[in-house]
Amino acid sequence: MGQADLTPVPRHLPGKPICSWGRAKLPKSSMGQAGDEERLCWWKLCSDRKAEEDFKFIHSRAVLAQPAASSGAAPDPQTSPGMEHPSLEQEEEKVLVSKHSWQPCPKARRRLRGCMEVVKGLLFRVGEDWYFLFVLGVLMATISFMMDLIVFRLYEAHRWLYQEVGDYLVLKYLSWTIYPVALAAFSTGFANSITPHSGGSGIPELKTILSGVELEEYLAIKNFGAKVVGLTCTLSAGSTVFLGKLGPFVHLSSMAAAYLGKMRTAVIREYEDKFKQNEMLVAAQAVGVATVFGAPISGVLFSIEVMSSHFAVRDYWRGFFAATCGAFMFRLLAVFNSEQETIAALFKSNLKIDFPFDLPETFFFVILGAICGAIACAYLFCQRWLLAAVKENRLTGRLLATDKPLYTVLVVLLLASITFPPGLGQLMASRLSMKEHLISLFDNRSWFVLAQNASMAATQLGDPRGLWQEWCHPSATIFGTLVFFLLMKFWMLTLATTLPMPAGYFMPVFIYGAAIGRLQGEVLASLFPHGIHAEGAAYPIVPGGYALAGAAAFSGAVTYSVSTALLVCEATGHMAHVLPVVLAVLVANAITQKCQPSFYDGTIIVKKLPYLPRIRSRHIASYRVVVKEFMEQQVVAVAKGDGFEEVLAALNATTDKEYAVIESKESPMLVGTISRAKLIAFLQSHEHPQAPPGPLQEKPASTGTLGEDCAIEPIVLQLSPWTSLHQAHHLFELLKLQHIFVTHYGKLVGAVTRTELRRAIEELAKEA
Repeated sequence: MGQADLTPVPRHLPGKPICSWGRAKLPKSSMGQAGDEERLCWWKLCSDRKAEEDFKFIHSRAVLAQPAASSGAAPDPQTSPGMEHPSLEQEEEKVLVSKHSWQPCPKARRRLRGCMEVVKGLLFRVGEDWYFLFVLGVLMATISFMMDLIVFRLYEAHRWLYQEVGDYLVLKYLSWTIYPVALAAFSTGFANSITPHSGGSGIPELKTILSGVELEEYLAIKNFGAKVVGLTCTLSAGSTVFLGKLGPFVHLSSMAAAYLGKMRTAVIREYEDKFKQNEMLVAAQAVGVATVFGAPISGVLFSIEVMSSHFAVRDYWRGFFAATCGAFMFRLLAVFNSEQETIAALFKSNLKIDFPFDLPETFFFVILGAICGAIACAYLFCQRWLLAAVKENRLTGRLLATDKPLYTVLVVLLLASITFPPGLGQLMASRLSMKEHLISLFDNRSWFVLAQNASMAATQLGDPRGLWQEWCHPSATIFGTLVFFLLMKFWMLTLATTLPMPAGYFMPVFIYGAAIGRLQGEVLASLFPHGIHAEGAAYPIVPGGYALAGAAAFSGAVTYSVSTALLVCEATGHMAHVLPVVLAVLVANAITQKCQPSFYDGTIIVKKLPYLPRIRSRHIASYRVVVKEFMEQQVVAVAKGDGFEEVLAALNATTDKEYAVIESKESPMLVGTISRAKLIAFLQSHEHPQAPPGPLQEKPASTGTLGEDCAIEPIVLQLSPWTSLHQAHHLFELLKLQHIFVTHYGKLVGAVTRTELRRAIEELAKEA
């Protein structure tokens, strides 16, 4: 049998090239010259990669079939005469059908593929990060703008419904309360039904992730849609619940960055490491702030201050590039939508620039900073206490655990009833939206003077020049409405932070601080109607400048950031008050940081997230506390000479992801580390010494030791027992460590994890 029984015959269709194959049998003989011709014909016709793989597969099967066909061995007695082995017959009858039935122009396709590789090489020569950061900025800017547009339509629908019901007080109350209650309940139910990680701000969890802790499914793409829909409904509830979108939008931007990072690795075909992930997340946080306020510079600085304990300078340009693309696109879409004639600030202000403030007013800005710092301390304490009390209370804790939408309905109904305009809402400017609140508070005119000289005729809410009248009431003065607004919003903001739905908490405190500054500015404008007399002419006091300083100082004190001073300047397009604003922010931060943790750190404490607390500068004792005092001395380690039983005992003792490897039990010199996955693979490839003999295996189990069969990772970093707590804390934050081993003259004496380090810092804080 020197020739094949059936040569491969291509099925040729008229008018089409020969690309599809029919049935063909393999030769049963040694495949001589005829077989070589057939293989050559096959190779010429198969031009694509898939056909080449099919050819190699067929040729290998033919070689395997050659001895059976030519040796003349006796047939199997179990089979009938004249029949061959079933497996051999199956291979001979293999049907060769190409998956790609028709792929024309193979040369053109190869050239096109080569051109695409060249273009990709030229584009990525400057760095592939540019393109993905650009896409991230444009994507988040588009989502932010569309979300604002939808929220505006829904909020206007609520206003229209409230006005169309007429003068019936019951209908007005129902239209005012049911609308936000329904939206808030849907936001809570929809977001939590998809994933429980979509509620809240998101910044505390992101801080934990950037510190090196892995939170599973928190950056999953399914969380993205839940957060977008839930946040849109939350913002549509308006000033009833008085919540913003900064925190959730930073979370959304981080989820988009994580997904784009996976796409990046698929495009450039590189391994996805944690360093690249952190770089994309750092840039994403700046994009989240920039696409909310249209402020790229302060967005980068705010993300550094709030999110990172240590910041790599190499990530600086990534954040600025992505934030600039996002902010530019966000404001450009407003121009395309005919909202503005050109790219301008988000919150317009008419503050005078020629002489914004007199020099003696600097003292009052410092006082404003001190007031904002004191109120921020009280707010942070009450917020953290209430958040913990709601979880520990039997009734509210049960509702938050089993029926979150019902808890949201009860809280939002209470807040909506208080802000009802014919009731207490008329003393709180409750008909204004969040943006209208800021525009009215940043007004450069004195409300006290306007209230004395203007009539109280009702004006349309769409007129920015008439928004100040929402703060006026016949039975109260401007000062009374502002004081009542501050008193009521203090506990209402605190209660709103307990709602389990996607919501941001920066914008509410930003507006609250602006109200504090506006109140002080109005008081000074009434005390000095012609301005403060200094050298030369007197200039009238501008209350809007104090509102800028108050917004920056209070929000900066709550979040432990100084970049809010630049944020108010970028958001309003007014830079003349930047120096007094910075002074107020510094004073407010100095007071708050000495008394209370920040808003996000307090939330981390209440949620008990695995985040390392800060060591305050006044804790000098952190230099005197050494690792020997708080390290874990009972460390499970494996020796290089350990076998199956010792490795199995170590895996059963703990669930650590990494184990220390020592020289031997008698000489515990630390030689390296090994992962849990490698130890499990070691057990799978070895046989237990006491295991009963089983059937013969294709690959017999190994009987070697750990040091012989496993690759041991060398030790990169280790601590001494006399390393201070301050130094250990710095290393954990800088390198994002999860644990580190402690050695004494090379011998393993203990280990330090985040748990021991956090416990030592908490004990140090209690002693102080």
